Amino acid sequence: MASKTLPPFPVRQMFVLALCRICEPIAFMSIFPYIYYMIEDFHITEDESKISVYAGMVTSAFTLAEFSTGVMWGKLSDRIGRKPVLLTGLAGTALSVMVFGFAPNLTVALIARALGGLLNGNIGVLQTTVAELVTVKEHQPRAYTIMPLVWCLGSIVGPMIGGALARPCISYPNLFARGTIWDKYPYLLPNLFSAATVCCGVIIGLLFLEETHSEKKYRRDRGVELGKHFMSWMRPRNCQLASKKAEKQALLDDDADDDELPGYRTTENSPRLNTTSAPEPRESLDLNFSRYNVAEAAAEPKPTVFTRPVVLNIISYGILAFHTMTFDQLFPVFLSTKPPAHKDFHLPFKFVDGFGMETKEIGVILSVQGVYSMFSNLFLFPLVTRRLGPLRLFRILAMSYFLLYFTTPYLVLLPDNLRLVGIYMLVIWKCTFSTMAYPSNAILLTNAVPNLTTLGMINGVAASTASLCRAFGPTISGLLYALGLRSGYSGLAWWTSGLITIIGAFLSLQITEGGGRFDEPANDIETAVNARERDGLLTTDDQSTRRS
Repeated sequence: MASKTLPPFPVRQMFVLALCRICEPIAFMSIFPYIYYMIEDFHITEDESKISVYAGMVTSAFTLAEFSTGVMWGKLSDRIGRKPVLLTGLAGTALSVMVFGFAPNLTVALIARALGGLLNGNIGVLQTTVAELVTVKEHQPRAYTIMPLVWCLGSIVGPMIGGALARPCISYPNLFARGTIWDKYPYLLPNLFSAATVCCGVIIGLLFLEETHSEKKYRRDRGVELGKHFMSWMRPRNCQLASKKAEKQALLDDDADDDELPGYRTTENSPRLNTTSAPEPRESLDLNFSRYNVAEAAAEPKPTVFTRPVVLNIISYGILAFHTMTFDQLFPVFLSTKPPAHKDFHLPFKFVDGFGMETKEIGVILSVQGVYSMFSNLFLFPLVTRRLGPLRLFRILAMSYFLLYFTTPYLVLLPDNLRLVGIYMLVIWKCTFSTMAYPSNAILLTNAVPNLTTLGMINGVAASTASLCRAFGPTISGLLYALGLRSGYSGLAWWTSGLITIIGAFLSLQITEGGGRFDEPANDIETAVNARERDGLLTTDDQSTRRS
């Protein structure tokens, strides 16, 4: 029985995808340190307890709009390819943050955030792109930590930028004078930085990101061609000569060796890419295998797209998105809440207090959260998932989340000298859970997908479901938080999220770990022959097929 030879990990394309991705969390996370003060500056209400409601509306505007177009972007990526949709999403983010920076009131701020959500369907398309780049299960733990890791890096930079650059006339009066544009639009500077970052992401994607769609990747990509020319100009002359020699040798090898099928070589492993004469997508080949007979395959009914494992994973993803987004939106508001003049505690449940932190302090805390999340993604998740597997790990996390939300509001009861320690311990707890739950769910969903032709649509539905839950989460939690402050139960919003996690825990017990698309018959001649050889079914005809 032959040992399984794994294809190389797609390092270069994952790196390019990461560079495109990182600008989005920078733009998204940068608003959290100052959103409380931005709403306050709009002078919508004199009741500080209601600020959390409007802050939740601003956060929800993006995700609600994203929900309305998520499936559309997923289906569109199945038709026109992943790259055009990804670049459109980045351009939409750049436009959104620019309008948000100039927002003079709540209405414009909501429109700006909704615009970004309508034009950005990248969550589902990114998952699809990663799934198409990673073709074996052995690469999944490594691959599915990269995008969360990139989000963590953006979560470090975003809050630091948002907290440091917001209201520059107050933070840096010697550099930014009153009466200037920075005084009229005190939140423009961090959004200008975000927009510039996103534009860099668009340029990188245009020049270096390659299409992964099984059919569309054979089209000529003038952007990638321009990127290759640009990189050739940047190389030293001796490297250019070596590259040309390698290309000539590759041409000679291709002429002398007829073993390789047209279109079989990938851009990750190939020293050259002839995009102008790329072959058409290859058809399924008849290998004389009875189970791969074309007539039989045509007669077989198409597999169900939304199988029970797929549906359960999508619902679990939505619940996870609901309560984690609630935490992300509510936690900065919780830290910004000013302590009441008269404290009325009736433990264990009736109490109201706050931390009254400024934007810079909150920005530092959220950045530390990003640093630890990066560590957890790089080291903890791969280690734990290898020991427990994605399904068991996801179940353990789903059943433990309730304790996190039950504990959070009690931080205000800590003595002053222990409050900051408690905050950072909570941040570590939350980040550990989040950085393990999301990639585990992504792996389970990808493995449950019946076949690649439906991957974009399923990820689009999953992204839309998560966006809808993220839309309702901050709004509902904001209303509950305001109600809790008025009634004297400041933990009301947190405890409600805890109850939601119990539903997620129950669903996690119903999920099964299916093979999905990794168990379907391979259409590629080499992988099909390898599969039969591994099963001990290789015939003389199959061996001659491999040689030919």
